[in-house]
Amino acid sequence: MSGFTKADVPDQSGKTFVVTGANTGIGLEITSALAARGARVLLACRDEQKAEAAIGRIRRKAPEADLAFLQLDLADLSSVRNAARLAQKEPRIDALINNAGVQGPKRRHTAQGFELTFGVNHLGCFAFTVLLLPKLAETPGSRIVATSSGLHRNAKIEWDDLDAQQRYQWMPRYAASKLANLLFIFELDRRLRAAGLPVTAVACHPGLAGTHLARDSWWGDIAMSLIGLFFNTPAQGAWGALQAATGPVKPGGYYGPTKFSELRGSSGECTPSADARIPELARRLWDLSVRLTGIEADSLSHT
Repeated sequence: MSGFTKADVPDQSGKTFVVTGANTGIGLEITSALAARGARVLLACRDEQKAEAAIGRIRRKAPEADLAFLQLDLADLSSVRNAARLAQKEPRIDALINNAGVQGPKRRHTAQGFELTFGVNHLGCFAFTVLLLPKLAETPGSRIVATSSGLHRNAKIEWDDLDAQQRYQWMPRYAASKLANLLFIFELDRRLRAAGLPVTAVACHPGLAGTHLARDSWWGDIAMSLIGLFFNTPAQGAWGALQAATGPVKPGGYYGPTKFSELRGSSGECTPSADARIPELARRLWDLSVRLTGIEADSLSHT
C-alpha cells in the first residue's frame, strides 16, 4: 500500500481548519492543499501583511479559495487568548493544525518570560489548543494536530531549567520542544477518550524538509535549501499534517514520512520514541503547562 500524499486529501467542502504558521513553508503548503479541496482555512499568523501575501499566492492558483487571516502570536498568551476568542466565532472548526514553530541560536523569551522555543512550540500550542477545545468539541469527528519532529528521539526536557537560565543550546532545546509536542498529544488523547469527547488528537512530523525554520542564521537557511533538494520539499513535508488532519488515522497516532529512517517520502504511521510514550512524563508536562499558562481544559481536568 502506498503512503498518503496531497493527492489523497478528500473533499473538504463545508469544513473549516485553523492552521498556525500558515503563511510560509509547510504551513503554506498545508493551507494551499486544504483550500484546493474546498475547505475554509484560517491562517493563524503573527504578521498580517505576510498572511495576506500568502492568501494572494494561494488565490492566484485557486481564485475561489475561502481564506481568512487570524492574528496569532504564540509568544504572547494574551494574543493566544484573543485569537481563540475570534476563532470561536466561526460556525464550526473541524481541525486545528498546530504547525508553527521557532528555533534559533540565541536565547530569547516570550512576552510572559518563558524561553522562546519551549514557550512557542509547546506552551503556545498547548494554550491555543485548550482554548479552542470547546469549539472543536461541537463538531463530532474534529481533530487536533500537533507537529513534532524526528529530533524528539534523543531529546530530554530540562525540567529544572525550562527557561535556560543555566544553559542554552539551540538544537537540544528545539528537540525537547518537539518531544513536548508528542507528550502533549498523547496525554490529550488519553484525556479526550476518558472524557468521551468526540475529538481526535493526532501528532505528525515533516521528515527532513527544506523550510525557512532556520531563517535566523544565513547558514541555516542555506542548509535548509539543500535539504529540500535531497529530502523533502515543503510540499512533501506537509503530507504528514494533511494525513493527520484529513486522512485515515488512529486516535493518538503519529504520522509522517516513513522512508529512509522516517526522513522522506509519503506519509504513514510512524513510531515515537520510548520517552514520548511515558505516561508519567506526559502528565507531568500537562500539569506544568496548566500552571505556567493559567489555562486549563475544564472538561479534561478530572480525567
